[in-house]
Parts: sequence; structure tokens; C-alpha cells
Amino acid sequence: MSMKPSILKVGEDDLIFSEQIKALRAKVEYRIDSLGLRIIAVTSAISGEGKTTLCAKLAANLASSGRKRILLIDTDMRKADLAQGIGVPGKPGLSEYLLDSAEVADIVHQSEVPGLQVIPAGSRIDSPDFLLSGNKFRMFLKGLREKFDIVLLDTPPILPVADTLNLRDQVDGFIFIYRAAFTPYKMFSKAAEEIGEASIVGVVMNGVESEPQRYYERYYGRYYTKRFSETESAD
Repeated sequence: MSMKPSILKVGEDDLIFSEQIKALRAKVEYRIDSLGLRIIAVTSAISGEGKTTLCAKLAANLASSGRKRILLIDTDMRKADLAQGIGVPGKPGLSEYLLDSAEVADIVHQSEVPGLQVIPAGSRIDSPDFLLSGNKFRMFLKGLREKFDIVLLDTPPILPVADTLNLRDQVDGFIFIYRAAFTPYKMFSKAAEEIGEASIVGVVMNGVESEPQRYYERYYGRYYTKRFSETESAD
């Protein structure tokens, strides 16, 4: 059976995408620092908007700067697929800890990115909302504030299940992933309303070509195409 490619490798050969991820990291880091945030949930209205990939890429870029201690947590215990995509053991994870079958030290895994630690979701649970709303998870997040500079939670999409709504008073804010031409705006608007617009610290538009991207391609595309051609010839 072939291994699933790491989502941390997604877009690494696409310079425009890589620059956009770096720009996102800079904006998020500035906003987190200026507002004094520590625990951020990354979410979307529905599944398929690219939330997990962008969350993992953002976490990796934050860690790669070497300025902060970064922790990425998969709180989607219904799917529990982040671990496979990021190359860390899937168990033990968050569900094991919350069900009292593992300690914190057992569930924190070092990723392939220096400075980025990951807590996988663990064993799949059909209805994990009671765990995310429980006192043990609240105390767990409180303890993480003392150990990490930024904690990113990859959360379930808002509209299909109620899990993420239990995090509204436990995190410092939400980053929304909105996939253009995929998610109806009414769904995004409804999800944002359920979370509360005051809790949203940023919205990432996925799947749309921005004006800066077209500018980048126009003025730098030829240079980077030439550079890649020369690199491939040298290899």
C-alpha cells in the first residue's frame, strides 16, 4: 500500500502558492501578536474547502521561522485524518487523552518540521462534541497556553456537525477558510453567524486568483520560469 503524500509538501514547487502561504503566515502572526492571541481555531462552513491543508501549511510556516513554539491539534475526531496527511502516528491522540487512556506526553508528536509539534485526533469517535465541551478539554487548552506560543486547532466544518460550536468560548478566535465557487455564500454567512463575527480574526479565500497573484505572474513569472529551467538543466 502506497503512503499518502504529506500535505506539508502540497504546493512546494509552486512559487506563487508558496509566497501566498508566507504572506498568510506574516498576516496571521502580526494579528496574533497585536491582539495577544494564543489559541486559534481554523474552520470552514462545509468540508472540502481546503481547511486541513491550509491549517497544516500555516502551522509549518509559523514553525519554520523559528520564533515561536507551534502546536497543531486535530480536533476532528470524527475523521481523524490529519495524522496520515502530515506523517505522524495517528494514535495515541486527543481522543485517548480525553478518554483517560493516555497522558499529554504520550499524544504530542514531533513533525518533520523543526519546531512544529502535532497532536493527532486519535481513535475516531462518532459523537465527540461531549468531549470538546467537557472540563477536561478546557483545562487541557489552558495548560497549553503556558507551553506554546501559538496553538492551531484544525476543527470540523461548522454546518454539518456541532463540534466546533463548543469551542467558541475556549479559543481566542477563528480563521475561516472559504473556497470560492465551491461553497455557497449563504452557507459561509450562516456558519460565520453561528460562530459569531466578533470571534473571526480572519478569512482566507481559497480557490480564487487574486489581483496580487496576477501581478506576481506578470512581473516575476518569466524570471522564475527561467530559473527553474536552469536548475533542471543543472540536475
